[in-house]
Amino acid sequence: MTRYPPQKSPGTPPDAGLRSPRGHRRRLSGTARYTLIRTATAILQAAFVLVAVFVLTSLLPGDSVDAVLGEQGTPEQQRLARAELGLDEPAWTRFVHWVSDLGHADLGHSLVTGLPVTDEIGSRFAATAVLAGAALAVLVPLALALGLLTGLREGSLADRALNASTLALHAVPEFVLGLLLTAWLSVGLGLLPATAAGLRGTEILTEPAVLILPVGVLVARQLCDLARQIRIGVAAQTGGPVVRHLRLLGLPERTIVLRHVLPGCLAPSVQQLARCVDGLLGGTVVIESLFAVGGLGTGFVESVQDRDIPAVQGYALLFAATALTVNLLADLTVARLTPQREERA
Repeated sequence: MTRYPPQKSPGTPPDAGLRSPRGHRRRLSGTARYTLIRTATAILQAAFVLVAVFVLTSLLPGDSVDAVLGEQGTPEQQRLARAELGLDEPAWTRFVHWVSDLGHADLGHSLVTGLPVTDEIGSRFAATAVLAGAALAVLVPLALALGLLTGLREGSLADRALNASTLALHAVPEFVLGLLLTAWLSVGLGLLPATAAGLRGTEILTEPAVLILPVGVLVARQLCDLARQIRIGVAAQTGGPVVRHLRLLGLPERTIVLRHVLPGCLAPSVQQLARCVDGLLGGTVVIESLFAVGGLGTGFVESVQDRDIPAVQGYALLFAATALTVNLLADLTVARLTPQREERA
């Protein structure tokens, strides 16, 4: 007697009986594949950054000899200095030597101080880490609170105020905002110190008041962007059918928000947070110069002014590597939160 396979209904997918285990295996392989592809892309981006930093610093007006000898150097002294610094070699040879030194964590020596560039950067890293860490410590919880408040009350006064403040803050450059706050709170009212001059590294923690103005300026623009992204995700989740069904079931509003609404908007918020970190890195160059914070931004500006090419290259590589790492971690986190989207991609 012939046996026929069991018949399925017309609307049943052909692999309905095996969907769970096979889907689970595909999801894991899809996430792993995306991780490998994204990591390889980051490595290619890092290689491009290496070439770009070397080429752009080579195109700066003047060269390292001008920084060492100044305008008083004779042609013979300039020739000897170029030979000593390796500037008489072809560009590709200098690039290969530079990349080889990077492999040994050697960024060269500063032409101004004569110290290793890694020591120069290390002495300034603490101040920038304190500034950026304080900004993130204020930014993340405040953005979450504002995003939840305005997203759950879409169209309210708080929601309209957030939209208006976003447009207003984006219209004011960070440098101008810093000057206005300094003129008002420091010069006019005398409430806060205007600069952090004389404080190096973690010494800035001994006088926390000097952090208020620079942290406030750094957070201002990034706060509106991140809070608005969270607000959009919360509003979309709140108006969806899942939340309406949960409310019909009688679940407490706090449980719905914390367990269902907030996790649903994490993926785009993580990517926006990565962009905020990039903005903080770019903002430190301006803010540290404005408030005399002796961090990486100040060191980068001084190196450019002194035409200290090894130091400029070291700072540029550090900023680029930080941005690449932050964005890579953000993309991998999003892939972990939404693996099915990456699998379809």
